[in-house]
Amino acid sequence: MANTNTYDALIIGSGITGGWAAKELTEKGLNVLVLEAGRTIVPEQDYVEHVPVWELKYRGWDKREERQRKQYVQRECYYACDEFSNHFFVNDVENPYTTDPGKPFTWIRGRQVGGKSITWGRQCYRWSDLDFEANLREGIAVDWPIRYKDIEPWYDYVEEFAGISGQAENLPHLPDSRFLPPMEMSCVEQDFRDALAKNFDDRMMTIGRAAILTRVHKGRAACHYCGTCHRGCITQSYFSSLNSTLPAAQKTGRLTIRPYSVVHSLEFDSDTRRISSVRVIDGQTKATMEFKGRVVFVCASALESARILLNSATPEFPNGLANSSGELGHNVMDHHMGAGASAVMPGHLDKMPFGNRPNGIYIPRFRNVKTKQKDFVRGYGYQGGGSREGWNRGLSMPGFGADFKNGLRMPGPWRMTIGGFGESLPFHSNYIEVDPNKLDAWGIPTLKIHYEWSENERAMSRDIAAQAAEMMAAAGGSEISVFQEISAPGLSIHEMGSARMGRDPKTSVLNANNQAHDVKNLFMTDGACMTSASCVNPSLTYMALTARACDFAVGQMKKNEL
Repeated sequence: MANTNTYDALIIGSGITGGWAAKELTEKGLNVLVLEAGRTIVPEQDYVEHVPVWELKYRGWDKREERQRKQYVQRECYYACDEFSNHFFVNDVENPYTTDPGKPFTWIRGRQVGGKSITWGRQCYRWSDLDFEANLREGIAVDWPIRYKDIEPWYDYVEEFAGISGQAENLPHLPDSRFLPPMEMSCVEQDFRDALAKNFDDRMMTIGRAAILTRVHKGRAACHYCGTCHRGCITQSYFSSLNSTLPAAQKTGRLTIRPYSVVHSLEFDSDTRRISSVRVIDGQTKATMEFKGRVVFVCASALESARILLNSATPEFPNGLANSSGELGHNVMDHHMGAGASAVMPGHLDKMPFGNRPNGIYIPRFRNVKTKQKDFVRGYGYQGGGSREGWNRGLSMPGFGADFKNGLRMPGPWRMTIGGFGESLPFHSNYIEVDPNKLDAWGIPTLKIHYEWSENERAMSRDIAAQAAEMMAAAGGSEISVFQEISAPGLSIHEMGSARMGRDPKTSVLNANNQAHDVKNLFMTDGACMTSASCVNPSLTYMALTARACDFAVGQMKKNEL
């Protein structure tokens, strides 16, 4: 717990970016306070990846009435917010928000030390200049103030620490990382990869690039393929701030973590034009306190970080702190999903999968790379995998009695499934605002989210489904099932863009170093900073931007610029 209220640096949030900021700033000599809204996590008690289902009270079926009452939004993250791991997600009654009628936004949140880095999907891909130059090239929104060459050494830096397994493919628009050995594809995935190479000249398939160790790395054990990563990882085999960056920061002796610290707002000194303090409400006692620091890193997640600034309005910034551009809260983005295809694949009935691999395959973007699509701009990539059907296939099979049950003793045929993740565009009309009349459990104004997919995303979603089916057929699949119901915004859990980076203070909130144009000791390095969305998972880019911004901030402090 904090025993003083003054530090060199304050960090709001302890997830992927907050953890990286803590590591970088403490290792560079700063005394750092991390303010986390939620509780402390004790892995020996809270990680439940090895708890068998029969030890659960409801045998994995969950207490659904309670989940519907307390986590009616979080339960939409169906793969993770269940009887095992619902404690890693917020209580929706305590943390409400609103949306426009008929325009849902599924805001998935985790408030605990480690944040959503405990439950994230761990897929890690670099951006390229196809992404960084897209807005400028197409005249959409504003230009990124950086290019690949600016962030490339920082990708190298964070990958070397985190440990990313994957396969080098030498694709210009999906740069290779510093990889640990790749995980192995299943036999049907190898067949599918070969079929793509044979039948298409614009697409290929590789194993997923994942922040999961395939060998001992930095004192952390290699993954043992239990496959339930969202429940925690007692062997620390996947990257999270709790497993990696926060322990590194603690080793310096310069880190203080204060859980149950709900940030209300930032106090702005109009004379120095700096943040003078951070106003905090104790999550348990509701007592109010303030903490001071020379620099403040807001890493609370894209929408929450913007919410803090919107709730920090001053006479000089009546529409939110550091918002002279009027762009704070606007240009919100998320990846869309929900489209793809599945098929039964021939052969290999004499083979069985080994373990429960916590990774899938990846088919990189092939639309609007070398040739231009007429129906939409930007592109998408596929994630998925191939495995043998298990006993649960009986839920949709006709049958009854002993023969039916005995038939489910052995695995079924191999099935391949791929689903697309598509890029969304940054529109000023997709935005958040604070609702002063609706408060959370700590008396803080909550968000109202205004968001809807454009026709560009819908046209892309249709193409994702059509091309998935075409690839299934080319690979010899049968019983091809196509799905194309675009997900609700937010459900990809890749929300970003609410305080975008840019070259011009009149049209952006942050500069090329993630520093607020209007408030020089304010930095934002989580998803809020993103100027466009790419189509790949964004967390690796957040990590690299955070390390880069910390290096800049400490350099400025040494020059007495901060």
